[in-house]
Amino acid sequence: MTHKTLIACALGALMIAPLAQAAPLTVTVDNIQSQAGTIRLGVYDEAGYSGGDAVNGANISVDAATASVTLEGLAPGEYGIKLYHDVDDDGDMNASPFGMPTEPFAFSNNAKGRFGPASWDDAKFEITEEGAVQTIDLN
Repeated sequence: MTHKTLIACALGALMIAPLAQAAPLTVTVDNIQSQAGTIRLGVYDEAGYSGGDAVNGANISVDAATASVTLEGLAPGEYGIKLYHDVDDDGDMNASPFGMPTEPFAFSNNAKGRFGPASWDDAKFEITEEGAVQTIDLN
């Protein structure tokens, strides 16, 4: 092998290595009451879960009682999901004058919040190199 061929192979291996570590996450949302609007879903690492940016996410059009999406490219590790059903498709999670959500919402592991979002410890789950599956009941 020539020196240039070795360098090209090494660079190719470096480019493929991150892809080999990326894992898929399949999220299924069950018990959707209104077959209209959009499920707005964010996947967070621990640093972003309490108000930071999502590391991945999706908007899923709703036309049945169940909706699914597979997200690609997540590194193995711990994550949490926050989602809400934007029934009126206005792009916002609607709330009462007292700040209580008026549109359905849920968290990974079907974790429940008390006077706010579910805690990281209750919502976190592991994505391995093989990926992960989360089934979330929207109620």
